[in-house]
Amino acid sequence: MSETVDTIDADQDEETTASAAPAAGAPADAAEEKPGGDDLLVQEGDIAGDYLERLLDLLDYDGDIDLDVEAGRAIISIDGGEDLEKLVGPRGTVLEALQELTRLAVQQETGSRSRLMLDIAGWRADRREELRELGRSTAESVLQSGERVRLQPMSPFERKVVHDAVATVDGVTSESEGEDPKRRVVIFPEG
Repeated sequence: MSETVDTIDADQDEETTASAAPAAGAPADAAEEKPGGDDLLVQEGDIAGDYLERLLDLLDYDGDIDLDVEAGRAIISIDGGEDLEKLVGPRGTVLEALQELTRLAVQQETGSRSRLMLDIAGWRADRREELRELGRSTAESVLQSGERVRLQPMSPFERKVVHDAVATVDGVTSESEGEDPKRRVVIFPEG
């Protein structure tokens, strides 16, 4: 387990909530025509899907784009192409950059900051499951040993997944410490 604890890498971010106000320079009637709630998220997904489809065409990569709305955010998945692993990059770094570019493309169209989540070739879904297992197994280890454990620095996305997994184990708790990009999860016995 210590090998896993020592090899956690940065992945995803959780941004602050988006503003619903029109962007500076946006047409005055943009606020009146702007969709709300799930409609805005569907619109974000459509804009992101078009942007990513153009990117795949430019790169001459194959991939199927799936759009969904889940937990108050647009989820865009690209699957099916042989070259998609290149768009993930080492430890998800290219995926993170593409997600930010896609968010900016959506913001340019809607005038609102997007919190969309991009997954390519199932990398983020696989990472989420890996982090859940790390959180549960580390929490159980802490429960047995009574010793606190500090994990390697993680992105906000990764830390949230670990915190949620730790919360499923009675008798232990977790918190984040440090400053980004070296912020990490610490798991310790309750009480």
